[in-house]
Amino acid sequence: MNISQPGSHQRRRREKMLDAAEIRLLILSFLQQQPAHGYELIKSIETLAQGEYSPSPGIIYPALMLLEEMDAIVPQNPGSGRKSYQLTGYGEQFLKDGEQQLQEITARLKTLAVAGKNRRIPQIERAVHNLRTALNTRLAEPEISQETLYAIIDALDDAAKRIERG
Repeated sequence: MNISQPGSHQRRRREKMLDAAEIRLLILSFLQQQPAHGYELIKSIETLAQGEYSPSPGIIYPALMLLEEMDAIVPQNPGSGRKSYQLTGYGEQFLKDGEQQLQEITARLKTLAVAGKNRRIPQIERAVHNLRTALNTRLAEPEISQETLYAIIDALDDAAKRIERG
């Protein structure tokens, strides 16, 4: 966990949902089902994650180019504006070799989808909004006493423990 030191102004970087190798496996798995072009692959991944994750064209199209250079996929209609790709024998083998990792990636995206669905429960949305509002109101005070700061930290830690142990 990346915890900033007191007084530092570091920002936490958001972790990538999927790395390039994981994206390539997902692409191959969708192409195993049917030929597709880049936009269709983006939509297929987004659908798997139920809208909670959508890869950018900046990760999909370079992955397609690399897979094509590796002879894992071939364009179906190379002369058209949108290339649809299909798997090659090498792509099939590559996918088979990555089966376990693909299952883990798929499970992670499905878990993300469930969490997103549950975050949209109206009572959860209301409670999170109330917590953010209360926290932001207190943190907007020009000078927060050490006692108040500890009370806020304790309340947040207690809420986290209660949710975790639920």
